[in-house]
Amino acid sequence: MLIGEPRGHPREPLGAAHLRRLIVGQALAAVVDALFIVWLTLYVLERSEPGFATGLVLVAVALPRVLLLPPGGVLVDRLGPARVVAGAAWLRVAVLLALAASVAGASPSVPTVAVLGGLFGAADAAYFPAALALLPALVPTEKLARVNGLVQGAESTGDLVGPAAAAGCVAAVGFTATLGGIVAMAALAAVALGTLVRAVRRGGSVPGAVDGEAFSSARALHAGLGYAWRDPLVRGLLAAIALINIAVVGPVLVGGAVLADQRLGGAGALGVVLSGFGAGSVAGSLVAGWRPPARRGRAVVAGVAAIGAGMVGLSAAGDVAAATAVVSLVGLGSGFLGVVVVATLQERVPEHLLGRVLSLVVLATVAFEPFSYVLAGALLPYGTTTLFLLCGSAVLVCAGLVATSPAIRSLR
Repeated sequence: MLIGEPRGHPREPLGAAHLRRLIVGQALAAVVDALFIVWLTLYVLERSEPGFATGLVLVAVALPRVLLLPPGGVLVDRLGPARVVAGAAWLRVAVLLALAASVAGASPSVPTVAVLGGLFGAADAAYFPAALALLPALVPTEKLARVNGLVQGAESTGDLVGPAAAAGCVAAVGFTATLGGIVAMAALAAVALGTLVRAVRRGGSVPGAVDGEAFSSARALHAGLGYAWRDPLVRGLLAAIALINIAVVGPVLVGGAVLADQRLGGAGALGVVLSGFGAGSVAGSLVAGWRPPARRGRAVVAGVAAIGAGMVGLSAAGDVAAATAVVSLVGLGSGFLGVVVVATLQERVPEHLLGRVLSLVVLATVAFEPFSYVLAGALLPYGTTTLFLLCGSAVLVCAGLVATSPAIRSLR
């Protein structure tokens, strides 16, 4: 069953100026996120003993990001995605500037860093669903998959190179100069994304009241959640995303570290393996965007199955090359699946609900990470082989369930 009729847009070349600004702005914003979290971790470790302080700051960033995602989706539907993207991007710049001023003037306390990190996470809670909802307002329907592939490929590239770049810059020029560079990139992203407000207005997309009525925020949030729960396609895709993240994120990071130590030759091997995941994710995003599948239902099943097969394969990996190859398969499936799912929802969810539904997609991606780490910790005493076999098998079962869903199987 389709969620709604695809929205039409006038045809425009993929290389239109506002599309280039969109891709550049969102790619820079993704790099800023990747750089900032590594910078923040290293800075707190430098200023305090490892342990509670580092965890406090990282939780301060993550908690507002998770809790405020659904209200962020309401804000997107109420004000329009272009305005929210621009506002959130400039809020991130302001937070980073305040942090840079504190670091340059004196060593800020851990609570001060935690508060500023929390504001950054709150800005992300509005930015993420707005960035996803912005594409249908700017991109012709027939080109949504391609632009999604480019945007998500650029974001995956940022995730791939960002951590190493941040650590290298801190070692080379210090914390203050590195943070200054992050601020400059965030400002460039905000400038690029801020210009898109006019492009959306020219395209005729004008934000209005949520659901066409002056709903309260609570009622609007309830309406979005109710829609996602009642629609079998949205419900199935969200459940699959949540299960994949529970079964993959913690096992790959935590179990991968143990696997590297026990079988692959040490901690340095983990970096190589995770780079394989990043490269696979970039490739999957670009492939899904460049050659959108004719039968999306089958593509969703294939993407989930590739992730599960890679996890099962990791249980038998005995050297760095094999582990990198199977983790690349996990990344390939993740990147491919992300583009297909997001493009499908962008096309088919009613416009007045799009911000709220996409906020739930982001929530399903990030909210279950703590449970994934707990799962990995609970299974690790039984060995990495058991960990990867069980988690990979769970994802393969998920692929089977997705294949039996009429709403997903019939998706084109």
